[in-house]
Amino acid sequence: MSSIALARTREALHNSWDKNDPKDAQVIVHMLQIGAVQIFQDPMVAGANDIQELSKTHDAVSRSKTELWHRILTHYLPLYFPEADRFHRSSRTDWFLAFLEMFPSPHMISAMTKEKFIVAAWEVVGRKVEKSLMLSDIYETARTSAGLPVSPESDAIRMFRLMLAEGRSLIHQRNAIEDRAIELLGERPDYLLLRTIPGIGPINALTILAETGNLRRFHHHRQFLKFCGMDLATVQSGMFRGRSKISKYGNARLRRTLWLAGQTAVLKKANSFRDKFERYIAQDRHNPDLRRKAYTAIAAKMARTIHAVIKSGEPYRPFFEGTSPGGRTPLCRAVEAAS
Repeated sequence: MSSIALARTREALHNSWDKNDPKDAQVIVHMLQIGAVQIFQDPMVAGANDIQELSKTHDAVSRSKTELWHRILTHYLPLYFPEADRFHRSSRTDWFLAFLEMFPSPHMISAMTKEKFIVAAWEVVGRKVEKSLMLSDIYETARTSAGLPVSPESDAIRMFRLMLAEGRSLIHQRNAIEDRAIELLGERPDYLLLRTIPGIGPINALTILAETGNLRRFHHHRQFLKFCGMDLATVQSGMFRGRSKISKYGNARLRRTLWLAGQTAVLKKANSFRDKFERYIAQDRHNPDLRRKAYTAIAAKMARTIHAVIKSGEPYRPFFEGTSPGGRTPLCRAVEAAS
């Protein structure tokens, strides 16, 4: 039962905010009688317990990695190597943390010759196209760095290296969880169907399957939208009618995943998500409020598409067009024939 529905029903029946076990029992019986209940799915019975644990652990590790990386950016790098941040590009690789773990202070780099530094750091920075140029740039930057001249044997550098080692460990844990998730879900039909939708990668598909369980239990896409918290809610009293907004009463992790998947989908070409996004912001492309509304609409469309793909068992098609009545050639076939 929804905790919000339970609280609202208790207030309506007893005309009071007073809460105790006998009243809760009466309200639960009343809601069972009128059918105001939700479908519960046991993850152990449905076989989704392992998927849920993988998804939640991956989320916890990712949050810890982000928190630690922000600590490095806001505390350690400004003190000891403030110019090093511009050489970092992606948080999914650990070469930058491995490089800082070897050279936490720019004075350790400037104490060496450029040739010796390039040889020492060659294997640490990974596979880069212009590795020599990048290492030369790092060396010249270290020579003019404003970092504190701390000793390599000081406790400050030891603590810096401790944080870097923890960050690398979290990256390896996250990669191991992702590899296991792909191995576990790689042959499942629902996972393969979700991967056909633009913006849904392995982790987004893992989160959707973990948080929703069996999507076929939602008979209509509006039920799934309500489960995600993407359904519209309007405050209305008498002649007053407020603006319709999404309720946000559903699953927060699932709603965040839909939002991120929608942002990724609109960056890809030739799909209905980008087409809708472009039509939504056609009036004013630089209006932040309009773009936020457009992303919300795309997230809701993402939820409807996920439900339709799983229910139908058919992969995603960018611009679906059914059979025209009267046996005429569909528009997409006519365009192909003309080309």
